Amino acid sequence: MAKKIETVCGFSCSDCDHLNNECPGCKKTKGKPFWTAFVDAACCPVYDCCTNKKQLPHCGKCPDLICERFTRFREPGVTDEQVQAGLAAMERELRNRK
Repeated sequence: MAKKIETVCGFSCSDCDHLNNECPGCKKTKGKPFWTAFVDAACCPVYDCCTNKKQLPHCGKCPDLICERFTRFREPGVTDEQVQAGLAAMERELRNRK
C-alpha cells in the first residue's frame, strides 16, 4: 500500500490521477499544481492562505475551515453531490489531524 500524500487542504495527492504525470504533488510544487495554469491562478488559493499567509501546517488548524477558497474552483463535470461529498471527506481528514 502506497503512503498517503497529505496536503494542506485534506485532499490526498496519492488519490489524484495527475500525480507523477502532470504534477509531482502540492508540497513539491509549493502550491502551484498543474491545474493553476488552467484557472489563471499563480498559486492554489487554499495552499496560499494556509501555508504562505497563515503559516499553518494544514487547514485543520484554521478556525475558518471550510472557507470559500475550497469552493472557488471546481472540476468540470462533477455534480453538486460529488462536490459536497468531497468537501465533507476533506473536512473529516483535516479535523482528524488536529
